[in-house]
Amino acid sequence: MAKNGLVIYVLVIILLLDQTSCHASKFKARKHSKRRVKEKDADLKTQVEKLWREVNALKEMQALQTVCLRGTKFHKKCYLAAEGSKHFHEANEDCISKGGTLVVPRSSDEINALRDYGKRSLPGVNDLWLGINDMVAEGKFVDVNGLAISFLNWDQAQPNGGKRENCAFFSQSAQGKWSDEACSSSKRYICEFTIPQ
Repeated sequence: MAKNGLVIYVLVIILLLDQTSCHASKFKARKHSKRRVKEKDADLKTQVEKLWREVNALKEMQALQTVCLRGTKFHKKCYLAAEGSKHFHEANEDCISKGGTLVVPRSSDEINALRDYGKRSLPGVNDLWLGINDMVAEGKFVDVNGLAISFLNWDQAQPNGGKRENCAFFSQSAQGKWSDEACSSSKRYICEFTIPQ
């Protein structure tokens, strides 16, 4: 009988050990399964974020193409004439709200392209705001992003407004030459949009 008790005891121990190892392997499998699910979730989340970035980039490109179709394209920029006259800050905010900035010509070719576009799209308008000012430091003209201007096209005796005239415009009658003006003046304007590479 003692021998049978020992056999039963050994069998019970073997069954318990088998159950424990089976439970442990199920726990490990569950743990690995949870890790795999987390990894798959992270991969899925990354893919969704990537798709959203691509969709937003496509929306921006579509909006830019619409701007280019309504306005004109020159090199790596699109220009779009705005409706109505505004003071410098309102004009700049309007361009920013459309995804661009006030126009900043970087070469004489751009000046000529802007003049041609301005004559076609805003007939009879002589003066147009540029995205150029010296509000921060008198005489140091920068673009609306605060970057120094390397191309200058000032008219004779310009800029001459001192601290009273901190914003620049170009004049059709002066062949696209620039002058400074009080930023509170009301003028027509053209927005520019950079075409991404």
